[in-house]
Amino acid sequence: MARKREDNNFDTPKGFSSLGPRPYRSRDRFGRLTETIARGMGTPWFLVGLTLFCIVWITFNSIAPESWRFDSAAIGFTALTLLLSLQASYAAPMILLAQNRQDDRDRMMFEQDRQRAERNLADTEYLAREVVALRLAMKDVATKDFIRSELRALLEELEEERASTPAAKPSAKTAPKSATPAAPKAAARATKRA
Repeated sequence: MARKREDNNFDTPKGFSSLGPRPYRSRDRFGRLTETIARGMGTPWFLVGLTLFCIVWITFNSIAPESWRFDSAAIGFTALTLLLSLQASYAAPMILLAQNRQDDRDRMMFEQDRQRAERNLADTEYLAREVVALRLAMKDVATKDFIRSELRALLEELEEERASTPAAKPSAKTAPKSATPAAPKAAARATKRA
C-alpha cells in the first residue's frame, strides 16, 4: 500500500520539491497584469501611439511598391480593420476587469471606513460617559473654600465654647505655664494650612 505523500516536509525548503506542486503563485497576478494594460490603454500616449501606428500602416500600404504591400487600400485596409477590432475586443474586457477590481477595492475601503467610524463612535461614547462620571464625582469632592468655611465655623465654635466656660486661673504651684487648651491651637494651625 502506497503511503500518502505529505506536503509538510520540514527537511526540504518550500517550493524546491521536484515531484511536488509548483510554488504558489498569486491568483491575482492576471488581474494585476490586465489592470496595468487597461491603465496603459487609457493614457494619451497610447492614443498617440495607436494613431501613429495607423498612419504608418496606411502610408506604407499606399506608397510602398506593390510587392511590399501586405494590406490593400482597394479593399479598405482589411488587415488594419481586423487588427483594430481584435485590439478593441480585448480592450473592453480588460477595462471591465479593471473596473470590477476597482469596485472591489472601493467596497473594501468603504467597509474599513465604516468599521473605523463605528470604533470612533464607540470610543467617543465611552469618553462622554467617563466625562459625565467625572463631573458627577467632582460634585461630591470638597473644595478649598468649603474646607476653609468649615474650619472657620469650627474655630468660632471653639472660641465661643472657651469664652462661655469660666476659666479658673490656675495657681502657679498647681499648673505649669504650658498647660493651655490644645484645641484652639490645633484649629488655628489647620486654618493656616488651608
